[in-house]
Amino acid sequence: MENSEIKNKLDHFADRFNQPGFIQDDPILVPHSYSSRQNIEIAALISAIFAWGQRKTIIKSSRRFLELMGEDPYDFAVNHRPKDRIAFENFKHRTFQPSDAVAFLQFLQSYYSSNHSLETLFASGNNENQKVESGLENFHKTFMLLSGALPRTRKHIARPSGNSTCKRLNMFLRWMVRKDERGVDFGLWNKIDPSELFIPFDLHVERIARRLNLLERKQRDWKTVVALTEKLKTFDPKDPVKYDFALFGMSISEKEGPLS
Repeated sequence: MENSEIKNKLDHFADRFNQPGFIQDDPILVPHSYSSRQNIEIAALISAIFAWGQRKTIIKSSRRFLELMGEDPYDFAVNHRPKDRIAFENFKHRTFQPSDAVAFLQFLQSYYSSNHSLETLFASGNNENQKVESGLENFHKTFMLLSGALPRTRKHIARPSGNSTCKRLNMFLRWMVRKDERGVDFGLWNKIDPSELFIPFDLHVERIARRLNLLERKQRDWKTVVALTEKLKTFDPKDPVKYDFALFGMSISEKEGPLS
């Protein structure tokens, strides 16, 4: 398949899936339940961190975690006391355990007590040519510093230097940064440009990307994420991660029959 054919196919499916109807069955549904910037950020971060496994389970676990925080997660994050964390003693989502929940609550309280938005944390990378990569590293470092997390919690906060694909955090950044009129992604942040984002890389995206010969590397690591994103930039240098809708959507739709 020629590059022009691949681009046309990707553009077609990106347009098809980047629609409000996509929200209902996707973890992004959870932050769409909120209106304030901080509540959207918190709900989006939690939903993204839980985003492995079946989407229905992800949505259910994310809602349960946020329900434990009350109607205003941001207010809870900033003002809760240690005794309020007792409600999370039985919270689990796959390998996410109560001690991980406490670490996240500690991080949110410590960070939001002196910062207005998570945007500052992710956009504070020193390398302007690798802002997002530096931001992911900075988030990991700051999270571990402020959360008092046990080493086991580290696996929930991926970083490029750990050779992770950082799928969940890249998805979170897509939600916060991408701007269009479709109503799916929030586009709340301005310090990171959509052109700087990296593709959220999971098995769905990988399967379709390899089928379309968009990838040569066999590994599933950060270098592969960079390579795929660079390839997608040849189709749209200003907004390469819009093709997350196409690659992911094409994969999950295969169960419903032939793609067209």
